[in-house]
Amino acid sequence: MSICIKDQIQNMNIVIGCTVGCAYCYARNNVKRWHMIDDFAAPEFFPGKLKMMEKKRPQNFLLTGMSDLSGWKPEWRDEVFAKIRENPQHQFLFLTKRPDLLDFDTDLENAWFGVTVTRKAELWRIDALRKNVRAKHYHVTFEPLFDDPGIVDLSGINWIVVGTMTGAQSRKIHTEPEWAWSLTDQAHKLGIPVFMKEDLVPI
Repeated sequence: MSICIKDQIQNMNIVIGCTVGCAYCYARNNVKRWHMIDDFAAPEFFPGKLKMMEKKRPQNFLLTGMSDLSGWKPEWRDEVFAKIRENPQHQFLFLTKRPDLLDFDTDLENAWFGVTVTRKAELWRIDALRKNVRAKHYHVTFEPLFDDPGIVDLSGINWIVVGTMTGAQSRKIHTEPEWAWSLTDQAHKLGIPVFMKEDLVPI
């Protein structure tokens, strides 16, 4: 998959709701605002949206924009994976903050599994992803970056994203350019593509 920019990614909210409980969760706020489901802490599955995958023109889909993969029931995941296999023309992105709760194998060529890391104390998520999700492609989203992650083990990672806090909280939380440049340098030394979000200096 070539590295895509934000407006090249389609959100496909097959599951809405999350049990992680992040204080700064934009998804929870949007769900409440638009009355998508009654209880954000009780994820719901919307299999009818799988028909979106039948589009012929190749697209990039984010399937966890309103959920966390760790909160998906195994049967939901199996149904989604089966549909992904039927549609190799697309690329599908998944994100989680709780890879320790996952444990599965997949040989899907067009599925990318990633973790969100916002601070050094969360680097364990990368190791847990590689251990618990045996997949073809991995990515890491360092966004919003709250502190300097230092030296990061990016072995086996295929793509990273670096970004800062946006929206109402952006004035309170600032990502230092040095942190972003350090991650970029580490990734480039390993030949890993980097996408720097538009709110940081472009690479």
